[in-house]
Amino acid sequence: MEDIVGLYTDPQHVMAYDDGDVRQQFSICFHARPVGGTLRTSSESKEVRWVSPTDLEQLDIHPSMRLRIKHGLDGSRTAPYIG
Repeated sequence: MEDIVGLYTDPQHVMAYDDGDVRQQFSICFHARPVGGTLRTSSESKEVRWVSPTDLEQLDIHPSMRLRIKHGLDGSRTAPYIG
């Protein structure tokens, strides 16, 4: 990890699970660089690939995830986004 991009949560976005657990989700996003390994899918992803920032507009990305990517690409920011 190189640095933290931001911490994200929304008190209005609460997940209620079948077992009775109720949770407010949060994300910690960070800058990183690959140091080895290969891309592969998991139980949480059906496709993985490296994408150029210039190709992002062509992708169907949820607005909350698009905001995190925008913040990650914002080189002018010197402190993490909190929101």
